[in-house]
Formats: sequence, structure tokens, C-alpha cells
Amino acid sequence: METILVVDDERNFLVVLKSLLEEEGYEVLTAADSLVALDVVEHTDLDAVVTDMKMPHLDGIGLLERIKKINPDLPVIMMTAYGTIEKAVEAMKKGAYDYITKPFSNEELKVTIRKAVDIYRLVKENRYLNQELRNQYNFGNIVGKSKPMQEIFSLIQKVAKTRATVLITGESGTGKELVARAIHYNSPRQNKPFISVNCAALPESLLESELFGHEKGSFTGAVSMRKGRFELADKGTLFLDEVSEMSPTLQVKLLRVLQEREFERVGGTKTLKVDVRIIAASNRDLKEEVEAGHFREDLFYRLNVVHIHLPPLRERPDDIPLLVAHFLQKYAQEVGRQRVEISPEALNLIYTYTWPGNVRELENAIERAVILSSGQEITPEHLPPHLFQSQQSYSDIFKQIPTTLTLPQILEEVEVKLIRRALAQANYVQSKAAKILGITKSLLQYKIKKYNLLS
Repeated sequence: METILVVDDERNFLVVLKSLLEEEGYEVLTAADSLVALDVVEHTDLDAVVTDMKMPHLDGIGLLERIKKINPDLPVIMMTAYGTIEKAVEAMKKGAYDYITKPFSNEELKVTIRKAVDIYRLVKENRYLNQELRNQYNFGNIVGKSKPMQEIFSLIQKVAKTRATVLITGESGTGKELVARAIHYNSPRQNKPFISVNCAALPESLLESELFGHEKGSFTGAVSMRKGRFELADKGTLFLDEVSEMSPTLQVKLLRVLQEREFERVGGTKTLKVDVRIIAASNRDLKEEVEAGHFREDLFYRLNVVHIHLPPLRERPDDIPLLVAHFLQKYAQEVGRQRVEISPEALNLIYTYTWPGNVRELENAIERAVILSSGQEITPEHLPPHLFQSQQSYSDIFKQIPTTLTLPQILEEVEVKLIRRALAQANYVQSKAAKILGITKSLLQYKIKKYNLLS
């Protein structure tokens, strides 16, 4: 719902305009004084301002100039009497969207406001889009050639075209928000806002206001109306990160929005309708949270329409060399170098570490190494010290193998892990990998085919 501020020192006129514009579906705020109007502009999410030219304290031109300092894009429509048209022309030069001459027809006012609001919406959407495109949230930033990641790419492409609710699960640092953004920017909603909120970062009272907005005076500190994330994401996508941390009370309210596509602001009585796609994420197993009584079962099924699980980095070691190369290129550019390479010894340390922080931890380690290295090559000394302390031994490999396997199955598991590690260390040059393993290239090729390791 768009919000319009009408400014005029004639209170009867304000009442008439408020009624007229509310019939058009706008939320209308009024101010009989330009200084009051400025306070509203500073503390409220507005979509347009309609102001009279003559007012006490600060005339229409002065109000316009102050508004443009607060929000240069906010459209301001000037209302002027016939004798002050020259002033209106001056206002246009100073950035007013348009002016209308009193007395005006209701239809003229409605058409002018509608055009102003539509243009402002496009400006805001373009700003969102340009900002996100600069960050390049697309498939190119989700790196992986392993079979699990290829399956995820395929699923993203299929679900992105729909409006289905998506639940993304995985350990911290696996790239859940990156996947959510990839879904959004490959969907029909790609030119609309992508709004993100971390449900674990705010207490219940603040999270409710953050999601649904609040009315002025609804609680201590609510000095003005504020739109919530659902309103800001209208026609776009709302990403609810760590949704498992949401309180039972908010779970009920979220369930209602998913079912009815409507809600009220905190302290408000007006029901607002939105068209928002929900993508939720959690580093917990929500099914287990349901069984433990911590998460509503009906909400789980509403969120779990399409489920995407991101495997931890330790379960897709084939992707480590690709991720390393990707982050090397990214951070080499940031520090002004053409390229930075990594020594075999450093890559071996990276490959044998278990990465509990997943892709995020790996990225941080590479960024640190690029900063610390003065030359064109990263060596072990540039990597975080804990990688040396946690270097994987052959006994560590056995710890990752389930105890229920038979001896032949255990030998296969060990063989696969050692071949994967050798391939990564050799950057998938099979002759080098064979040399690392101490076997012939033909035997390595046979085992790669046997275990389907490069599919």
C-alpha cells in the first residue's frame, strides 16, 4: 500500500483530500504545518508528497528544498493558486515532480499522484536491482562441479520459474543466502526487491516490528509509522534466514501470512495484503525441531514446499580447488593484482582440513592469505595457523567412515577419499594424481570410471 503525505494549512481541505485518496487505496498522512511535514518525511516511508504553496513557517518552495535534501527521489506535487504559477514553475526547476492549479478536478489530482507514485516505485526498484547486480548474485557465484552441487543447480533453475515457497537447509557457511538470491534473480520477480531478515539477530518484539511494520505510538520509541519487510518486499522475495529461531507467537503470525497473504502492522487495525515469495533458511533440521516441539508442524509444511539441502564442504571435496581458484581471483582483483596462485603444499593443507565453517570459512582463509602474501603465490605460512594443527591424518579418514560398513565397503570408502584428494591436489591432472597415489595412470583412470568420480 502506497503512503501519501498531504500538506496544507487548511484543515478542512486536508480532510477532503484524505477521504478522496483513501478511496483510491492509498494510506494518507496529513500535516497542517511544513515543519510537521518535514518530521513525517524524515521518519516515514512515503511514496509521494502533495503540498500547498503557501504555508506558515516554511512555504512550499522551502519545504521542497528540505525534502530533496532528505530524499532526492521522493516525488513532490505542488498545489498552487492561479496567481502563483510562477512560483510553481520555480518549484519544477528545483525538482518538484509536477504542479496542479487550484481549483483542480479530483480526476486530475488522482492521475498526477498515480503517475508520480509509479515513477517513484520504478526508481526504487531500479536502485535495488542495480545494487544487487553489482554484487553479482547469480549462478556464477555458486561454485561447484560435484554431483550434489550439480543437482542443486538443476533444482534452482526449476524452482526459480515458479512462485513456490522454498526451504533451504545446511550448516552455517554453506551459502544458503547465495542460493536464495540465485532463485530470486533467475525468477520472474528479478526486477522486484529481494529483502533479507535474520530471525536470530533480533528479539521477538523487534523482529515482529521488523517483519510487519508498526504504527506511530504502538510502543515506546515508535515515533512514526514504519513499513515492515513484508511491505518492502511486495511483488518480490522475502528471505527469512534462521527461521527456526522464530518464537512460537511469531510462527503463528507467519503462518497466517503464508495462508492468507495478509497481516496488520504492530498497533494497527488495517489489514494489508502483499504478494511476496517466501524463501526460508535454517542451519537446524526443522523436522527434528517439530518433533522436539520447538517448531510448528503446520508452518514446517507450509515452508517445506521445495526443499534444498546444501551439503557441508567436507562432503564435496571435489569443489575445493574450484572454490579456491574462484576466491583467489576475486581477492586478487580487490588488492590490485592480476593473479595470485597457490602452492601445492598450501593446497594440500586446504584440502585436508575439514572446514567446519564451510565455504564462508574457506573464503575468509583465502582472503587473509591474499592480503598477507606479498608475491604472486600463496604458501602454507599465509594460511591460518589452525590449518596446520588440524591437518588430516589417515586415521582421520577412518573417523569419517560409518562403523556399520563391511571391510570391502570400508576399503572402497578409503580408496575413494584418497583418489578425490589426489585429484584435487593435482588440479585434476590425472598423471600427477596417479604419481601422488603411487599408481599408474591407467589404473587411476579405471578406478575413476569404477567409482564415477568425475560425473
